[in-house]
Order: sequence, then structure tokens, then C-alpha cells
Amino acid sequence: MRRSNVQNIGELVGDLLKELRIDHKLKEVRIINSWGELLGTNIQRATNNIFVKNRVLFVYLKSPIVRNELMMMKSAIIKKLNEQVGEKVIDDIVLR
Repeated sequence: MRRSNVQNIGELVGDLLKELRIDHKLKEVRIINSWGELLGTNIQRATNNIFVKNRVLFVYLKSPIVRNELMMMKSAIIKKLNEQVGEKVIDDIVLR
């Protein structure tokens, strides 16, 4: 005998996150966690602090050379990070 109201657990969790209005914050955390994965370990080592505020990713870097390199690739980085979560979460990146 099979139940007619069977739902996927992933869909249920997604619906719960949307209902609690924390799905966007979870995507921001995924972006922060994927920073080093997408850009490599050398960039991750050069990063002091990273956070999201008002759809802007703030990245504090140890090296001005790395900062200049990342500034030239800013739009590509934004695109990659947004693709990682499947939605436009980040509008801009501030490198300091």
C-alpha cells in the first residue's frame, strides 16, 4: 500500500527554510564557504575576513597584489559565486 501524499525530504526542507525566511541567509553562507573552493587555496590563504551585507560580499585580503588581481576578475567571480548557489545573491564585491 502506497501513501498518496509522499513528498521529497529535500523539498520539505526547502519549503521550511522559505517559510522561516532563512533561505537567503543560507545561500550567503554557502557563498562564503565556497570562496576558497572556487578561487583556490592561495586566495583562501590571502583572505583575512569575508562576509555579506546588503547583497555585497566584503573580502579583506592580506596582499595588495592579490587584491589587484581579483579586482580585474570581479565580474567573473560574482558570476561564479552566484552560479554556485543557483540564484543571484551577490550584486557586488568589495575588496579591501
